[in-house]
Amino acid sequence: MSRYQRFEDMPVWQKAKELTVWIYQATGNDKLKHEFSLRDQIRRSAISISSNIAEGFERGSTKEFIQFLFIAKGSVGELRSQIIIARELGFITPEDSERIVNSATDISKQLYHFIIALKSGNYSR
Repeated sequence: MSRYQRFEDMPVWQKAKELTVWIYQATGNDKLKHEFSLRDQIRRSAISISSNIAEGFERGSTKEFIQFLFIAKGSVGELRSQIIIARELGFITPEDSERIVNSATDISKQLYHFIIALKSGNYSR
């Protein structure tokens, strides 16, 4: 596994950032206009993913990096749950929901494999 010099170069961070942009677009509709708490929680969960990847990377130690990757992975699960609920309530289209959930699932898998690589020593800081 190649070594990254900046968190911005990490494919998983790039995917998480892209997902956050999709989230802001999908939750900017009139249906969620007055659902402040759900809309804001969805957005916070999404932005937490890329933010925790970046913060963990910048911490400098592998142990802390792994910890923050696990936090990011937890935020992915939180986001998927919220999106499914928003879809069932009719606040997000099935198409947006599917796109977001598929992307989030992919990010979760990438985070898992990166954590395993860090733990096994196949990737060093």
